[in-house]
This record gives sequence, structure tokens and C-alpha cells, in this order.
Amino acid sequence: MLTATIHRCPSVLLAMALAICATATVRADGPYPAHKVVDNIYYVGSNDLAIYLVTTPKGHMLINTGFDETVPLIQASVRSLGFKMTDIKIILASHAHADHVAGHARAREASGAKVFVMTGDEKVIADGGKGQYLYTDSRWRPCPVDKVLKDGAKVTLGGTTLIARHTPGHTPGCTTWTASVGKGKNKKLVVVVGSPNVNPGYQLVNNKSYPKIAGDFARTFKVLNSLRCDYFLGAHGNYYGMHAKYPKLKGAKTSPFIDPAGYRDYIQLKEKAYRDTLAAQKKSGT
Repeated sequence: MLTATIHRCPSVLLAMALAICATATVRADGPYPAHKVVDNIYYVGSNDLAIYLVTTPKGHMLINTGFDETVPLIQASVRSLGFKMTDIKIILASHAHADHVAGHARAREASGAKVFVMTGDEKVIADGGKGQYLYTDSRWRPCPVDKVLKDGAKVTLGGTTLIARHTPGHTPGCTTWTASVGKGKNKKLVVVVGSPNVNPGYQLVNNKSYPKIAGDFARTFKVLNSLRCDYFLGAHGNYYGMHAKYPKLKGAKTSPFIDPAGYRDYIQLKEKAYRDTLAAQKKSGT
């Protein structure tokens, strides 16, 4: 899936090889039961790739599309919930890597939806993967971008508003989506984490291809730490423990997806990994 053209030390090449093997497995992953997360937010993704349908009386929004071959799984999940793919009006993304946006063109054709993308990722999506940092060999079908978003942008449809938080580093336009559900004392914040991961092979020091990468990650953790998350979701199910939580949904008095402590622990873990990697690369001068 995400192959990289790099010239670095054997340890980095080994790490990249392991990452490529892992993502090859992800590409072949199968369906997962579609389910309601909370209110009008539904999971319609695969076993690994988290994709969310946000329904409204005026049409629906879709966060992520997976690979091109993931789209039929999405269509089946949408139908199983009693909704129509053709009612999707807006397609959004967590970040411009193939496993989250390579299906954008196919989903756009199937739905007729508009595509909104955070600044920094719009050209990569429009050019079908060209211009990515590190994953220079990864390509997909180009997808027109109808609107470029900025940090804090509100995407509203049918009375539902999603807020786009720019959380760059993993990609220049990586986006964390938030939404408020409930009212009054029962009002809670849903957070769909874009990605705070420093992938194998990412260069945080002296990076000529992405000079701002270290600062962008620092900005991301500042934003993520500022969010008072209630419903913890993410771009992959394993970010928020979906496979363990989903079976607990049935009959639960409190949703297992309400997990502010899990959110804090996850962000702290990823921030530590970022800081450790940055310190090690500064020390080695690479």
C-alpha cells in the first residue's frame, strides 16, 4: 500500500519493510458489522479502516472512504442501516493516505457527493497520491476537491455540524473531526482522531521534503490535549479499541464508546512516542 522511495540506514529500511507488510494485510481486510455509535453517527467501515456515516434529514456526510475496493463494503453497510449511498452529500477525510482516501473517487461517483479536504492535503487527493511525503510510490485515482477547509471550519448539513480541527504531522492536512451530541447536561463531544502517529521512516529533523513536520506534530498534540473528549473514535478501529468495545454495545446502559480516559491515555502514549523519536533523531543528527 504505502511504499516509500528512501535512501537511509538499514534499520530504517527494515522498519519501512515491516510497515509495508503490515499495510498489505490491511488492504485485504474484510467487512465489519455496521453499527450506530451515537445519535446520527454510524460506523460503516471495514475490520480495520474506520469510516463514519453522519446522517441528517437533508442528506448525509461520510468521513473517509478507505481503498477503492473498500467502497463496496461501505455501500453494503450503508444499505444494511437503511440508508442510501446516493443520499451522501459530502465526503470528508482524516488524512491523505491511500487507506483512507483512495476510495474517494469511487465513492464520489457512487453518491454524487462533494469532496471537502483540509488545507495541506487537497493537492495529494486531487492528484491521486502524487506529492505525498515519504510514500512516493503510493497512487490512487485522482479525485476532484470541491472545497478546501481551514482549522475550525464548520461543515453543516441538515442541522448537524462537524468541526474540522487541523492536526498536521502525520500528513500536512491531517484532520480530527469533532461533533456535539445531546443537549444541556447530557451534551457530549465526539472526537474522531485523524492520526497522531509518527510512522516508521518519518524524519522529524532536517526534513527537506516536509520541513515543518516536527512543529506540526507539536501543534497537533496541543490541539488534541485541549479537547475534552467523551466519545473516543479514530481513523482506525484499533485507535479506540473498537473490536473490544463493539460487542459491549448491546444492552449497555452506558455506551462503551464513551471513554475520556482511553482518549487521554492514547494521546499521551502517542505524544511520548513523538517526543522520544524527536529526541533520538536530534541526538543522532539524522
